[in-house]
Amino acid sequence: WPPPEQLANSSFSLYPECPPMGLETLKIDDFQLHASTTKRYGLGAHRGRLNIQAGLYEDDLYDGAWCAGRDDPLQWFEVDARRLTKFTGVITQGRSSLWSSDWVTSYKVMVSNDSHTWITLKNGSEDLIFSGNREKEIPVRNIFPVPVIGRYIRVNPRSWFNSGNICMRVEILGCPMPDPNNYYHRRNEVITTDNLDFRHHSYKEMRQLMKVVNEMCPNITRIYNIGKSHSGLKLYAIEISDNPGEHEAGEPEFRYTAGAHGNEVLGRELLLLLMQFMCQEYLSGNPRIRHLVEETRIHLLPSVNPDGYEKAFEVGSELSGWSLGRWSNDGIDIHHNFPDLDSILWEAEAKKWIPRKMFNHHVPIPEWYLSKNASVAVETRALIAWMEKMPFVLGGNLQGGELVVTFPYDKTRTQGVSREPTPTPDDHVFRWLAFSYASTHRLMTDASQRVCHTEAFAKEDGTINGASWHTAAGSMNDFSYLHTNCFELSMYVGCDKFPHESELPEEWENNRESLLVFMEQVHRGIRGVVRDLQGRGIANAIISVEGIGHDIRTAADGDYWRLLNPGEYRVTARAEGYSFAIKKCEVGYEMGATRCDFVIGRTNLSRIKEIMEKFNKQPIRLPVRQLQARRSRARRLGT
Repeated sequence: WPPPEQLANSSFSLYPECPPMGLETLKIDDFQLHASTTKRYGLGAHRGRLNIQAGLYEDDLYDGAWCAGRDDPLQWFEVDARRLTKFTGVITQGRSSLWSSDWVTSYKVMVSNDSHTWITLKNGSEDLIFSGNREKEIPVRNIFPVPVIGRYIRVNPRSWFNSGNICMRVEILGCPMPDPNNYYHRRNEVITTDNLDFRHHSYKEMRQLMKVVNEMCPNITRIYNIGKSHSGLKLYAIEISDNPGEHEAGEPEFRYTAGAHGNEVLGRELLLLLMQFMCQEYLSGNPRIRHLVEETRIHLLPSVNPDGYEKAFEVGSELSGWSLGRWSNDGIDIHHNFPDLDSILWEAEAKKWIPRKMFNHHVPIPEWYLSKNASVAVETRALIAWMEKMPFVLGGNLQGGELVVTFPYDKTRTQGVSREPTPTPDDHVFRWLAFSYASTHRLMTDASQRVCHTEAFAKEDGTINGASWHTAAGSMNDFSYLHTNCFELSMYVGCDKFPHESELPEEWENNRESLLVFMEQVHRGIRGVVRDLQGRGIANAIISVEGIGHDIRTAADGDYWRLLNPGEYRVTARAEGYSFAIKKCEVGYEMGATRCDFVIGRTNLSRIKEIMEKFNKQPIRLPVRQLQARRSRARRLGT
């Protein structure tokens, strides 16, 4: 039998470890959490959840831990499992706070079947004392030397940081004991019938899984990479289409990306599950999936920041904390590393430069950003090159740590304001797109769902304008909207950034329908081709919709897609050197974009220029004074 000091070691155990019970994922509800005393409501037992975040102002409702009302060894934090459970360990953190330093440095653990009689975990004849935290953010796991069975479990702090108070965030590791009659378990159980690979994948395993999908469905998939990470890992994407490898005129392109923040791993796994699911369902003849694959060119990029992911993956799901692996290897937040085109556009609008000096779309990247010395991650540069190369129409980037869909603009228009509504000209379309994901998610619009951290997004239909939440310059969403044709949104797919492997089937069920429904929205609005009188497609033609101050452009073949809500629209097509054409285009409520083609002819001036260039005759450009002198000389000669 191991020596006593080894028994309390954070990683030693002779028994298999149970998964987290769900304080972080909210499977354990507020009514299951109790405490001896509480400093105030915002620091109540319901806030003692692993990785919970405090609000910026740490107000009375949403603080960042359970904090005891008194600092003495009689305090406790209790979880009611509501059924007999085999408890195998505890994970603790200190208080999430910008201003306070509070954490527990050691504690005892007690279990009970009735909440009256308690048994303390022992090391021989003495109470077992576990080592707690040394600072407030890094989680510390303690595995029990022997699993214990009970319904209730208490953590009893014995010592704490000498300049702080008793404050804890907790996760309990436990396996429910078999009990077919247990109402609470049956009520919360979510079972998936999909035969997919539900586990966390390292970089090599991810690459291998993508290869397996490609081999299963070689006719509709293609693997490619868009560049490399800071440490040289390739950024792999998989294309799903009935003609992989080529853009088909008239077929819209869609993208999902995930893992820009390497520690937000649920999105990465959801995209790996989605590619498996689409391949399997296509092969089995699922008409919905077949229609999606045949009518859309879909790109899935599961890991934008593989370097960050490897850091979080190495530590594991419960121990990576809130931020380990978030940034690129050179310390950059990739999602907010794009050029701030919002400010450039708004300045041009203020100076009334639009449309004479600058367009209201395809805003160019400033020169300084393109220089080698700019603080731009190689991953961001790879994303920008990809976004410019492919004629994407709609995109979603999967993030974690919340349950909400955000849409542009992400930056507040008023300088110095941290949050205010800042809508785009396409606000109504963005709101619909966001709602299409949130409303089909199992939890996002559930008003009874407890808030993840501080914001009750479910009351707002599970969606929010990015700048209304918190201002952020240089986001991927704003850049995509202002520099390309692609409407991009962020899906925060779960409270837990790095859920335990055992949670993946349920998270897949939570998000599967949403992932499919959002992809289908790429077929809303109008689509068509802009051609010249000879029937050739015109690239880079501008498509304007009356009343919406944001235009889009045609792709290389002259084809375009314009996302719009149902209604009647007056649409103009124009291109340099061509006359313009106006049409009324109607968008219905049924799925499928309305066809709206345009034919435009060359202007007389452009035809004259073309003829003169063809015959090497340049137009005569004489100064006005010389022309006047010639005329007067001609008059004199005439007299």
